[in-house]
Amino acid sequence: MYPGVHARTHPDKLAVVLADSDRTLTYRQLDDRSAALARVLHDAGLRTGDVVALLTDNQVEAFEVFWAALRSGLYITAVNSHLTPDEVAYIVEDSGAEALIVSATLGSLAEDVGHKVRARSARLAYGGPVPGFESYEQALAGAGPRLDDEPCGAIMLYSSGTTGFPKGIQPPLPDRRVDEPGEALVMVAQYMFGIGDADVYYSPAPIYHAAPLRWGGAIHALGGTVVLAEKFDPETALRHIEQYSITAGQMVPTMFVRMLKLDTDIRTRYDLSSLRVLIHAAAPCPPDVKRAMIGWLGPVIYEYYSSTEANGITFINSQEWLDHPGSVGKSVIGPAHICDDKGTVLAAGEVGTIYFESDHLPFTYHNDPEKTSTAQHPEHPTWTTVGDLGYLDDDGYLYLTDRKSFTIISGGVNIYPQEVENVLALHPAVDDVAVIGVPDTEMGEQVKAVVQLSPGTTQSPELAQELISYVRERVAHFKVPKSVDFVAELPRTPTGKLVKGKLKAAYTS
Repeated sequence: MYPGVHARTHPDKLAVVLADSDRTLTYRQLDDRSAALARVLHDAGLRTGDVVALLTDNQVEAFEVFWAALRSGLYITAVNSHLTPDEVAYIVEDSGAEALIVSATLGSLAEDVGHKVRARSARLAYGGPVPGFESYEQALAGAGPRLDDEPCGAIMLYSSGTTGFPKGIQPPLPDRRVDEPGEALVMVAQYMFGIGDADVYYSPAPIYHAAPLRWGGAIHALGGTVVLAEKFDPETALRHIEQYSITAGQMVPTMFVRMLKLDTDIRTRYDLSSLRVLIHAAAPCPPDVKRAMIGWLGPVIYEYYSSTEANGITFINSQEWLDHPGSVGKSVIGPAHICDDKGTVLAAGEVGTIYFESDHLPFTYHNDPEKTSTAQHPEHPTWTTVGDLGYLDDDGYLYLTDRKSFTIISGGVNIYPQEVENVLALHPAVDDVAVIGVPDTEMGEQVKAVVQLSPGTTQSPELAQELISYVRERVAHFKVPKSVDFVAELPRTPTGKLVKGKLKAAYTS
């Protein structure tokens, strides 16, 4: 389903709420405004398979643009609003977008991008004027009648660039109308997480990211309400859960860590009893963090593992995780396979590259056939990987180790940084941590921990040694960091992903 269905049955129900503001969209408004924008884009010359680029912060209009593209057979490319103007312009140009829609709240970023990209068939700005852009509000007010044909569009997002320059991830367009069933994530949300039209879904991450955009759309398909937060703050999130009677939400593990580090009197101040589903994904969650979250909130913690490429998805609930600690669950769409560098399927317990099986090629990298080819299994082209490493246990549960490019090889032995990061994550002196391999003349690489300290903690050689000893007590000695560096802040994307490639480059360039 899509908003038009709910606009007919529950027109005044809230589809979107921007937390701590008076900005909302009912289903009738979401349907009317997205249909008007679809007409505007059509009249500007966009046709099935064309791209709409969206540059925005967390604003309700993001979902108008999302649904306008999806009901027009268009691709929507939401661009990271924390990039530089040159980086945004690269994505807009590389995607071949024929329409560029921006939020005036981004100020000079939106204007600068407008100067750097070629003329588009449509340039629209909402929330205020932006030089070089037409008024979004005026365009919608002057839109013609609704389009009769509504083929289903799709999302084409760009990788976050944690291991290189961003690449567009282009799925095939669905062979159906937008109001026909068939969206896999909607079925996962409905049948695996039990989400329906009574749910109020909390989304504090940036809307340009894959999960907030896709999951917000899935909630609308099911008739629920999406509560957008402008940004994440640990205590504010607890207040929002109480204030809006949040029943479901999604966060990343760094958000869990920050909530767990709140004083006990703050954590117990708010009524969180409405919450029945709290999903996490996007980055590995240290087992101690997850165990603490389940102990605090109860068995409402759910996890899935997927990627921007959306080539596969696993699922696990709280009880399954307690029975299989550290797992990200079982594959729920196509089988998962663990393979060595030659493509040979490995036995349970052996670490290798994670492939998901499909009956078709689920995505291509836009303008990069070579990268698309490297993501495919050498013998089974519809088995694809994003380069993550892991293993399956005897029951078919998947465990992640790390990305292949971040594996540390010391003295010929593979060391997976995530295991050491998990150990350090809950040390009281550690606010954030990354473990990387740095050059070593004898061993090839040695293990280094790069630590962002908790507020009020002072770095010292003694603290570095304490952290090394802390790890040594908990993992095999060959995995223990040889050194610890302290930094003011680790490079993370706003969605919580560690930009480890940038960090490694500082030590190897």
